[in-house]
Amino acid sequence: MTRPTPKEIKPIAQVSGIPVDDEIATRISNAIGPAFEGFAAIAGTLPFDLEPASYVVAQTQKVSK
Repeated sequence: MTRPTPKEIKPIAQVSGIPVDDEIATRISNAIGPAFEGFAAIAGTLPFDLEPASYVVAQTQKVSK
């Protein structure tokens, strides 16, 4: 799996029910890109996928104290 571009992130987020604009798609790409690059050597051998569409949900949830 290669580092997702903002152009790829927008439709994935849209399908997931979390529409994002160009700026947010770019921020998501920049934020998760290093993880994709770090896992490139073992891509396809892990039992999970990195999912950029849920990034906005995780970033906007309020944390209870």
